[in-house]
Amino acid sequence: MELSLGVAALVLFSAALHAGWNTMVKRSGDSLFTTAVIMGTGSAVCALLLPWVEPPDPASWPYLAVSVLLHNLYFALLLQAYRFGDLSQAYPIARGTSPLIVATGSVFLLGESLGPLQVGGVLLVAGGIASLAGLGRPRATVDGRAVPYALACGVSIGAFSLVDALGVRASQRPLSFAVWLTAYEALPLVLFAVWRRRHTLAESLGSSGWSAPVGGLLAAGAYAIALWAYAHAPAASVAALRETSVVMAALIGALRLGERDEPWCSASFVSPKGLIMTNHHCVREQIAAIQGPNNWVKDGFAATALGETREPDTTYAM
Repeated sequence: MELSLGVAALVLFSAALHAGWNTMVKRSGDSLFTTAVIMGTGSAVCALLLPWVEPPDPASWPYLAVSVLLHNLYFALLLQAYRFGDLSQAYPIARGTSPLIVATGSVFLLGESLGPLQVGGVLLVAGGIASLAGLGRPRATVDGRAVPYALACGVSIGAFSLVDALGVRASQRPLSFAVWLTAYEALPLVLFAVWRRRHTLAESLGSSGWSAPVGGLLAAGAYAIALWAYAHAPAASVAALRETSVVMAALIGALRLGERDEPWCSASFVSPKGLIMTNHHCVREQIAAIQGPNNWVKDGFAATALGETREPDTTYAM
């Protein structure tokens, strides 16, 4: 089983779709409900197709059940990672960890053998995590709580990728497996989101707009392509190539969401003492660095006297 050029092109397309719907989640004001709408849309569409889609082989049903549980664990961890970290930083950690897990698991669980090129590709993806996520720099650019959530998210991605690769191969009908999995995977998430937003449900639905349902179609299409690819190419190669979405998400975060790693941001002086007003993303890392045991990123901080002010080392106003 080899990764053909056609399969590789489809997996790259899947990666672009995946980065797209993750951007929608990060840009939304309510990541829980937006994720529920996105995944719920894909589930609803696939549920409508169930009467016309032949069920996958019963041998794959246990994998379907386990995959639904793992996908919902992934959703929970992803939302927590986005709660504390930027898209361009949390996303690379989460998505870049999984190829290592899939590559290792594919040898022992799928009986695949990895050649030198495959091993090299997986290692390049893993090495790219540090550069894209900013690990190893002297100053952290994310709330420290985002990192363990993103790493755990990556482990869950690797786990459900291996389970899905086993399931799609046992199903004998990859697209049927994809439709059945997508139809059921979002149900726990949707029920939880509706319960959490039960008092503001109408407002949450209105604020999600049209983009979230479109994101649902992107998400469903992205993973259907990935599942199909698992049946036609080595799982390690598919997982590593699909994680080029890491690069796409980092670029989207930097170019569209205003996430930057350099210390320069625009601002306006609002007092002769040097008080400035600037965007939240410009100073989030500096706040995290000087807040000590407090959580000023979430709770805010107001100095009552000039001597109580805190001055970051690497932020300048222009």
